[in-house]
Amino acid sequence: MTTVEPTAEAVGDVVRGTLSAHKSMFLATAGSAGPWAGGAYFADTDPFTLGLVVERTGRTLAAMRENPLVSVVVSTGSPMQPFLQAQADAEVVTGEVAEPVRETLVAKVPEVRPFLAIPVETVRLHVRRWRATDVVNGWLPGRELPGPRQGS
Repeated sequence: MTTVEPTAEAVGDVVRGTLSAHKSMFLATAGSAGPWAGGAYFADTDPFTLGLVVERTGRTLAAMRENPLVSVVVSTGSPMQPFLQAQADAEVVTGEVAEPVRETLVAKVPEVRPFLAIPVETVRLHVRRWRATDVVNGWLPGRELPGPRQGS
């Protein structure tokens, strides 16, 4: 049996489709208080840029400020459905830069609106590269899609 490697276009299609099908992700950070993981709503402006909000006084934001390298997983939680993993650089954005990020987030995830009423910071994640795993289609190990900051 011959295995055919998927094209970058096929991997990109799985990445875009998985991002489009999900409103939330798992987000992991690491700061002086140690590693931390939690869930977050997100919206993608392109496959390599995700926007979200985090609590202003929370452990996630504190860790991002200390160490902006984060990890994300976009998944239903089932290994038998396609899922994405990545490292990303977190950028806290404010003022006029934050507003379109929040608008995009609310457009994709209307239920995030109550979170905007509490003290939150707006964050953009710049994904370095995606690792797309699709066990059903034989992508184990997962296939990589480099981001624009990695020289695609």
